[in-house]
Amino acid sequence: MNEKYLYTYNKLINFTRNKDLYKSLNRVDNFSDRLTLFLLHFAFFLKNYKNEKNKIILQEIYDFNFRQLELSIREIGYGDQSINKKMKDYINLFHSMVSEIHFWDKLSKTQKIEKFSIFLTDFQEIDYLLDYFELFDDNLSKKTLNSYLKSVSNQ
Repeated sequence: MNEKYLYTYNKLINFTRNKDLYKSLNRVDNFSDRLTLFLLHFAFFLKNYKNEKNKIILQEIYDFNFRQLELSIREIGYGDQSINKKMKDYINLFHSMVSEIHFWDKLSKTQKIEKFSIFLTDFQEIDYLLDYFELFDDNLSKKTLNSYLKSVSNQ
């Protein structure tokens, strides 16, 4: 496994660990909540850097990130059959996220909240999360993929 994308994966994980993201959760956060927020971060990452020039690198990052997720699921203790089902579910969730935010910049605030509500059903303050991801998206758009891969990024 090519570990040159470990920094990118870890950076997305660190964004996901932001405790403020979980303040409006109706319960104690769990792996599924963290994974959902990780996948949203990753979806915005891909949205910002998707172009023909970055196609190969983004595919490698995609493969690396999902391999890391699979390893995390194995560490939790799921069996092989459960892992295959879980990974299929997570990949489908991720692709639906990517689809929903594809035209993000053209959506109204109300439409964005509706999109987020699909994935963040257990979160009460979707407005806060929307503001957070708007800032995250804006910060990504100000950097090139190459600078993001090679620099220390502070959102």
